[in-house]
Amino acid sequence: MIKFEEAFEIVQSSAKLILPSERINFTSAMGRILAEDVFSDINMPPFDKSAMDGFACRKEDLKSDLEVIEVLPAGKVPERIVGVNQCTKIMTGAIIPDGADCVIMVEHTEDTDEGKIRFVKENTNTNICYFAEDIKKDDQVLEKGILIKPQHIAVMASVGCTNPLVYKQPLIGIISTGDEIVEPDRIPGKSQIRNSNGYQLIAQVLRAGAVPNYIGITEDTKEATFQTISTALNENDIVLLTGGVSMGDFDFVPEIMEKAGVDIKFRTIAVQPGKPTIFGTHENNKFIFGLPGNPVSSYTQFELLVRPLINKLMNVTQKSNIISLPMGADYNRRKSVRKSFIPINIVDGMAYPIEYHGSAHIHSYVNADGIVSIAIGKVKLEKGESVDVRPV
Repeated sequence: MIKFEEAFEIVQSSAKLILPSERINFTSAMGRILAEDVFSDINMPPFDKSAMDGFACRKEDLKSDLEVIEVLPAGKVPERIVGVNQCTKIMTGAIIPDGADCVIMVEHTEDTDEGKIRFVKENTNTNICYFAEDIKKDDQVLEKGILIKPQHIAVMASVGCTNPLVYKQPLIGIISTGDEIVEPDRIPGKSQIRNSNGYQLIAQVLRAGAVPNYIGITEDTKEATFQTISTALNENDIVLLTGGVSMGDFDFVPEIMEKAGVDIKFRTIAVQPGKPTIFGTHENNKFIFGLPGNPVSSYTQFELLVRPLINKLMNVTQKSNIISLPMGADYNRRKSVRKSFIPINIVDGMAYPIEYHGSAHIHSYVNADGIVSIAIGKVKLEKGESVDVRPV
């Protein structure tokens, strides 16, 4: 076995090349990784504009009754200059007319004579959004490597970036092995179980911003497994295979991987769950993971090893979302020869262990907020002890 930290470094260092980029319409860019810096083509705001509905006037005239000389909606260019004891009724977003240096709120005024208003407060803010105070032309507004979110789409729209350059999404082949596995729409017979791993991995791949390619369940024979793995390596960037990687009589996946030209980098990791995890590389920047058949093991090792590889292939530069929290209760374990990962809930800013029965207990993750690790040699996490929480 190798330590988890060594396995992580092997996976990361194996990715020598990032994926190529492509231009797409910005309306389809949600969840993609930006492959270029984005700059503004205009000043924002492009003019001094009103921050609210009100009256544009001169501050020095606020103690006088003000004549309303124009009504100015957003999108219309002012026709009148605001002079002494004058104002323009203005709507949010409209251009500040020449002569005015503030906008008083409608609710801070009252009507006097016909066509005039009076300011009824002592003071006012300027209530003006000034020319280029948010962004100047040619300012950088988005950074290469970010995961594009809805707010980034809005920024792209505001600066005219309608065809951003993004990294291509890796295609992830997903294979399930085992004659005992049946698809979810079938009632399992004796000694059979439904295939939860394959569909769990599809969802995890989608969440990671990659494209899942569900290949299906392959027979537990060397010939069928070899053919499936060989084809999958040719057609996908990363291949994920679950089951058949431990020490049973029918667990011949490592042998078949090598026959298919895979350079196996490691076969077991000192972690719990996920000890029998295999990783290998193939020509032309292709990768394959043999993940354990237990659903918690495959879920956890995807998040710990596969997802970071996907991020690297797409040149993701965003910081980790791991947060540090105190334990809300003690947690004990019997053995400490492997690094352990356990599910937790976050309650009032503290991490509480969830009842967890082992690597087949995927239901323990249904309401989990994250996972925390316990180092090799450590048997107890104490209440109040700071732990790193990886959201799930």
